[in-house]
Amino acid sequence: MNTSLIKNIKNSFNTKFQFEPLMIFSPGRINIIGEHTDYNEGFVIPASIDIGIYAAIQKSTSDFCSVFAYNKKETYQFSLEKIQPLKNGGWRNYILGVVSEIQKKGINLEPFNIVFGGDIPRGAGLSSSAALENSVVYGLNEVFSLGLTEKDMIFISQKAEHNYVGVKCGIMDQYASMFGQKNKALLLDCRKIEAIPFHLDFKEHELLLINTNVKHSLADSAYNNRRTVCENVASLLNVKALRDVTEKDLLTIKDKISEEDYQKALFVVQENNRALAASGAMAANDIEKLGELVFGSHDGLQHQYKVSCDELDFLVDLAKGFDDVIGSRMMGGGFGGCSINIVKKGKATAFVEKVAPLYKEKFNKECSPYSVNISQGTHKII
Repeated sequence: MNTSLIKNIKNSFNTKFQFEPLMIFSPGRINIIGEHTDYNEGFVIPASIDIGIYAAIQKSTSDFCSVFAYNKKETYQFSLEKIQPLKNGGWRNYILGVVSEIQKKGINLEPFNIVFGGDIPRGAGLSSSAALENSVVYGLNEVFSLGLTEKDMIFISQKAEHNYVGVKCGIMDQYASMFGQKNKALLLDCRKIEAIPFHLDFKEHELLLINTNVKHSLADSAYNNRRTVCENVASLLNVKALRDVTEKDLLTIKDKISEEDYQKALFVVQENNRALAASGAMAANDIEKLGELVFGSHDGLQHQYKVSCDELDFLVDLAKGFDDVIGSRMMGGGFGGCSINIVKKGKATAFVEKVAPLYKEKFNKECSPYSVNISQGTHKII
C-alpha cells in the first residue's frame, strides 16, 4: 500500500469537502498469458498487483457531483441529471460512464464527491482504467448501499468503457482488478466469468515489468478493429466466439477471408490454447515450459495479431538473448506499455542494466523497470 498517497488523497478530500471519506483501493493488473482472448470468451491468467487507484468518496451536501483528479490537479463537476460522454473527456468519461451505467439499472444516485489518484505509470498497460472504474462503482455501492454484487460492478465498469470511452474491452481487466487475491493468479474463463485461483510460485524466478514509456495513437482504434475481425470470423463459422473454434475449423473458411484476418483468428485460437497449457505448466511447477509459452505468445502478437510495436519487440528480442530470462512478451492491448518478463531471481538488475542503455540508444527514450507484488482486489482500506 502506498501510505503516503493514501494520506495525501484523504487530506485533499478533507480539505475540499470537510467530510471524512470512505477510502477504496482498486488495483491494476498484470496478465501472465492469454492476450486478446477475453473478448473472444476464452481463457486468461491475470493477477491484481499492489499499485492501482486510491479513491476517497462520500455523499455531497450540494446539488452536483465533484471529482478531483489528484495526480493531474484537475476538478470536474457535473449534475446527475445530465450525464453524457464528453468529447476528449479523458478520465472524466470513466467516471461519467460508471454513473450512467448505474443509472441505467434503475438506481437513483445522489450527489457525491470523489478525490482519486494512483501510482500506476501512465500508459503502462496495467489497466489503470479498470482500476478507476472499479474504485468508483465500488465506492458508490458502499456509500449509498446500492446492493450491487461484485459481478454487477465489473459489468458496469466494462460497459462504462464501451459506451463512454469507446473501447470495446473484454472483461479481464475489470475482473482481475475486482476479484484478485493476494499471491494468487486467476485462470479466468471469460465465458462463464468464473476463475480458478492458484498460488503463484515462480520458484527460482520472479516477474519483472519493463515499461516502454510509449503508447502509439492507433492503440484504441486497432483494438476495436481486431475485435470486429474476430466477431466476423466467428459469425462465418456460426459460433458464438472464437473460443469455440479449432485450427481445423479455420481452414474451412480460409478462402473466404483475407490472409491477414485468417492469421488474426488463428492467433486467438492458438493463444487460448497457450493460456490453458500455461495453467497446466504452472500447476506442474514447470516454469521453463511457461517461459516457452510466454515467448510464443509474443511471437503471435507481433507477427499474427500485429498489435506489438518496435519498442516492445526490441525488449523481447533482448530478453531472448539473456540466459536468465526464460520468458518475455508484450502485455496488454498493444502498441506500447510494458513487457512482462520471467527472470531468474537476483538477475533482474543485471538484465535492466543491459537493456536500458541499448533501449535509450535505439529510441532516444528511457525504459522503466517495475517489480510488482500480487495483491488483493478492490476493497475498502479505511
